[in-house]
Amino acid sequence: MKGIYLDHASAMPVDPRVLAFASKHLNNPGNPSSLYSEGLEAKRAIEDARGKIAELVNAEREHCIIFTGGATESNNLAIKGTALRNMGKGKEVVTSAIEHMSVLNPMKDLQKSGFKLTVVPVDSTGMLDLEKLDDSLTKNTTVTSIMYANNEIGTIEPIREMSEIVHEKGLYLHVDATAAEGRIPIDVQNGGIDLLTLSSNDLYGPQGAGAIYIKPGVKIQPILPGGGQERGLRSGTENLFAIAGMGEAARIAKDEMGEESVRLVRMRDELIKDILEIEESYLTGHPTKRLPHHASFHFDRIEGESILLNMDSMYGIQVATGSACSSKTLEPSHVLLAVGLKHEEAHGSMVITLGRSNNLEQVPRIVKGVKETVERLRKLSPL
Repeated sequence: MKGIYLDHASAMPVDPRVLAFASKHLNNPGNPSSLYSEGLEAKRAIEDARGKIAELVNAEREHCIIFTGGATESNNLAIKGTALRNMGKGKEVVTSAIEHMSVLNPMKDLQKSGFKLTVVPVDSTGMLDLEKLDDSLTKNTTVTSIMYANNEIGTIEPIREMSEIVHEKGLYLHVDATAAEGRIPIDVQNGGIDLLTLSSNDLYGPQGAGAIYIKPGVKIQPILPGGGQERGLRSGTENLFAIAGMGEAARIAKDEMGEESVRLVRMRDELIKDILEIEESYLTGHPTKRLPHHASFHFDRIEGESILLNMDSMYGIQVATGSACSSKTLEPSHVLLAVGLKHEEAHGSMVITLGRSNNLEQVPRIVKGVKETVERLRKLSPL
C-alpha cells in the first residue's frame, strides 16, 4: 500500500515541475560572478528567481531579496546582522516564546555578547500577547523577531498589529515566514515587515537555498564575509540549481495558493473533526487562525514518538511530533510548554501537515490509523 506523507512542515518533496525547470541549470559550469556567456546565463537565472520571490511577498524591488543557504542562515543573518550593525542605537532584542530554534539560538548568542534578550509569552492558542510585546519594547530595542505562523501548532500571528507596536517603540521587525510561505498570502509592504525569512524546501523547491527580504533603508552587516556576492551581505558562490528551483517554486505557489488553500482547509477540517472524536484528544494551536494545511493534537497517556513510529510501521503514514529541528532532545517541545501544556501532555503531541500529494480520499485511512494507534498505545501505557 502506498504511503501517506504528512510531515510537510519539516521537509517537502521537490515539485516535479520545479525539478524539470531547475535541472537545465545543472550542466552550466558558469560562475554567476563571471563575465563570459555561461556566467552571464547563470546570473540571469538567479535574477529571474529573485524577481519571482520578490513577487511572492510583494517586495518593493527585486534587489530586496538576498539569497542564502537556507532558512537557518537567513534567520541568523537577519537577527545577528541587523543587531550588530545597529547596536549603536541599542543592545536589546525581543522575540516570542514559540520561535523556531534558528531564531532563539541566535538571540541567545547575542545575549552572550552583552545584548539584553526579552522573550514575550503567548496565550494558550499560541497567539502573541500584544500588551506584553508593547511592554517589552524600548528605545534600545534594535530587532524584534516574531514568526508569521508556528510550524508546530499552526497558529497565524497578527503581524500587522505587531509591526505597528514595534515601529512605535523599537527599530526593526524580523519575521520568520518559513511555515507560512506559499500557504497564505504574504505582503511585506502591507504587513510593515523590515526583514523576512524564506526557505526553498518549504515551497516545494530544492534543499540548500533560502532567502531574506530586506526592506530598503534597513541597515544590516554580513555575518559570512568573503567575495562579496549578494550585495556583499552573503558571500559564496550561489547555488544555481537550488536558487533557480526556489524561484520557480515561488512562482507556482503564487499562482496556485488560493485554490490549493481551499483544498487543504477542507482536508484539515475533516481531520480535526474526526480525530477530536478520540477520547482525551485535544487540538493544539488556534482553532480558526491557523495555517490551511496544519492539524496538530496532543493525546493524554501516550508518547508522541510512539505515535510517529507506530503510524509509520503499521500504516505507512508519516506524521511528526514537535519540530524536526528540536527532535534530537528528549525534552518536551518548548512551543507546547509555552502554550501551557504540562510536560506529560506535551510529550503526547502529533502534528499533521498536508501537501500537494494528499487528497480527501486519504482522510478515512489517516483517521483510522490515528484512532487505532492511540487505542493500542494506551493499552500498553503504564499511565
